[in-house]
Amino acid sequence: MSEVIAVGVTDAPVTDRAVAWAASRARDRRQRLRLISILGGAVGVVGEDALAQSFLAAMRERSETIAARLRADGLEVEVIVERGNPTEKLIAAAEGAALLVIGSDHRGPGAGATRGPHGFRIVSTASCPVVVVPDVELGERRGVVVGVDGSETSEHAVAWAAAEADRLGEPLIAVGAWLPLPAPRNHGRYPEQYLQNMQALTEETVSIALAGLRSRYPDLEIVARAERGYPAELINRHAATARLVVVGTHGRGAFRRFVLGSVSYDVLAHLATVTAAVR
Repeated sequence: MSEVIAVGVTDAPVTDRAVAWAASRARDRRQRLRLISILGGAVGVVGEDALAQSFLAAMRERSETIAARLRADGLEVEVIVERGNPTEKLIAAAEGAALLVIGSDHRGPGAGATRGPHGFRIVSTASCPVVVVPDVELGERRGVVVGVDGSETSEHAVAWAAAEADRLGEPLIAVGAWLPLPAPRNHGRYPEQYLQNMQALTEETVSIALAGLRSRYPDLEIVARAERGYPAELINRHAATARLVVVGTHGRGAFRRFVLGSVSYDVLAHLATVTAAVR
């Protein structure tokens, strides 16, 4: 496994939160940090190059200041400052990393618009897991929440979430969701046995997903949840009091909603806490 955590660095205040999150993990895992700053927006007008060079110099100075502080704390840090398409350059610079950490100016589900398209594009096309850090004070939150649906992608998310929960000393909260068949209008009540069977099937799916974790992480507190409702809504509900949420994503590609999957997309769109997207 790579020993590098890549971090996207901008002049937004949330960068401090993203760097702090990455630095904490780097200390625990004895990993290096790679701070990446990208200057975008070039259109080729006269005088642009000189202006760009001054901006690049300022960006490097900011990144080197952050790096110096982290190095003084015992971490190994490299700095990359480049010019070009921010999403493409960031993903390229993070190639081969164990993890890419980016900040988001999103301030929680009730704060209005999400952070914009770059976060989704980065998550959907990066080759490594991506952690998105919102501009939210986590305070006394507890737990690592992971969505479970029985798929191979979900298995990877559970494994990653369990390792993080054990590292953080937090409980692992595995959430499985189920919904009955959509009924025609005026259909009436669902048979109670059918609803019980749906609940039991989801409980079994969650139980299978968690099998083996107790022997691997004997000190890890594991909480299994099987609940009726839309998956993203349930995950976001638990995320509101959690330190970290982990969701699985599909392969790399250009169409972010379909590549991420609708559940992952909706969780990221309503960013309630630090959220990791894992393949």
